[in-house]
Amino acid sequence: MKNNNVGYLLRSGIRDIGKHGFMSFAAVCVMVACLVIIGGFCMISYNIYCMVSELEGESELLVLIDENYTEAEAKSVGTQLSQIQNIKDKEFVTRQQALDNYVEKHADPSAFDGITAETFRDRFVISLEDYDKLDETIAEISAIEGVAEVKSPNEVINSFNAIQKMLTVATIAIMIVLSIVSLFIISNTIKLAMYDRREEIAIMKMVGATDGFIRFPFVIQGVILGILGGGIAFGLEWGLYNLIGNRIATAGSLDLFTVVPFSNVVWFVAAAFGVSGLLIGVVGSLISIRKFLKV
Repeated sequence: MKNNNVGYLLRSGIRDIGKHGFMSFAAVCVMVACLVIIGGFCMISYNIYCMVSELEGESELLVLIDENYTEAEAKSVGTQLSQIQNIKDKEFVTRQQALDNYVEKHADPSAFDGITAETFRDRFVISLEDYDKLDETIAEISAIEGVAEVKSPNEVINSFNAIQKMLTVATIAIMIVLSIVSLFIISNTIKLAMYDRREEIAIMKMVGATDGFIRFPFVIQGVILGILGGGIAFGLEWGLYNLIGNRIATAGSLDLFTVVPFSNVVWFVAAAFGVSGLLIGVVGSLISIRKFLKV
């Protein structure tokens, strides 16, 4: 395609955006809203995933030994624990050490006056290789003779995992619906431009213009609208994410939640929004062009 032809086609595509300013503006606004909503759900899901991973890394199982066991007998339970494959590491804590640890964690040691080491049980502090196998590992540990109780954070971890799975399903569903909405708006915007130029397109077809030559300005229009929408959505997502993240960080009641800095994912989000906007623009324009090329 010659340079002068390319210049003409580019100008045609840009001209149509200005000529149908309201529809172009509406298409960009709808795309921005859809991408921001999709991005918001994805970022929430990603933050929950990071929180679950952090909880799993910091969480440990507390295996309490039968109070009737001597210290030597309690230590012997460790041999059976070592045979469980999913156990990554274990540490034996005596009754006295357990008492000392409790006293250190409390601001008022006098609250433990009169309490002796015999009040506590010998125990093992255990970390796991794979927390997805948490329930079955707890079952294996509980089956060992001498184990009185296994305490674990499985309820918290399982709750977050359940929330993450629901968010993933919701994000996929919302992504499909909003992408279709964006394609519909972009497609109608391109259709409007093509309808205004239908006679010109018919003449071009009759004089031998190729489908590619006719299609190019409208694809350019879709690309510009798509990239513009993706760029604006990325800026809004960044600003809203940091705003909400700062609010959560300063809210004392939300100490459980930690927000991943946007800088950690900025390039991934930028690429995702750019590619999404580009694809929506191109696909939307190609869908609308097919009808008008059948002349």
